[in-house]
Amino acid sequence: MPDLNINRINELYHKSKAEGLTDAEKEEQQMLRSRYIASVRSSLRSQLNNIDMQMEDGTIVNLGEKYNGKSVRSDG
Repeated sequence: MPDLNINRINELYHKSKAEGLTDAEKEEQQMLRSRYIASVRSSLRSQLNNIDMQMEDGTIVNLGEKYNGKSVRSDG
């Protein structure tokens, strides 16, 4: 995400605290935040898909291939 968009998110945040936002600005803020979150998730997913783990038997498993985009959660 370009720095320009991040700067705009910050501008809208500060304006919302100082004087409030118009309806159009609120929509813009929500859209920019959604894009930012999608960008962060995509970047994180890409990093996680490139992690290799060595198993106890010595084999190396790529987690991206093993889970193939599945969501993995630990309740522990």
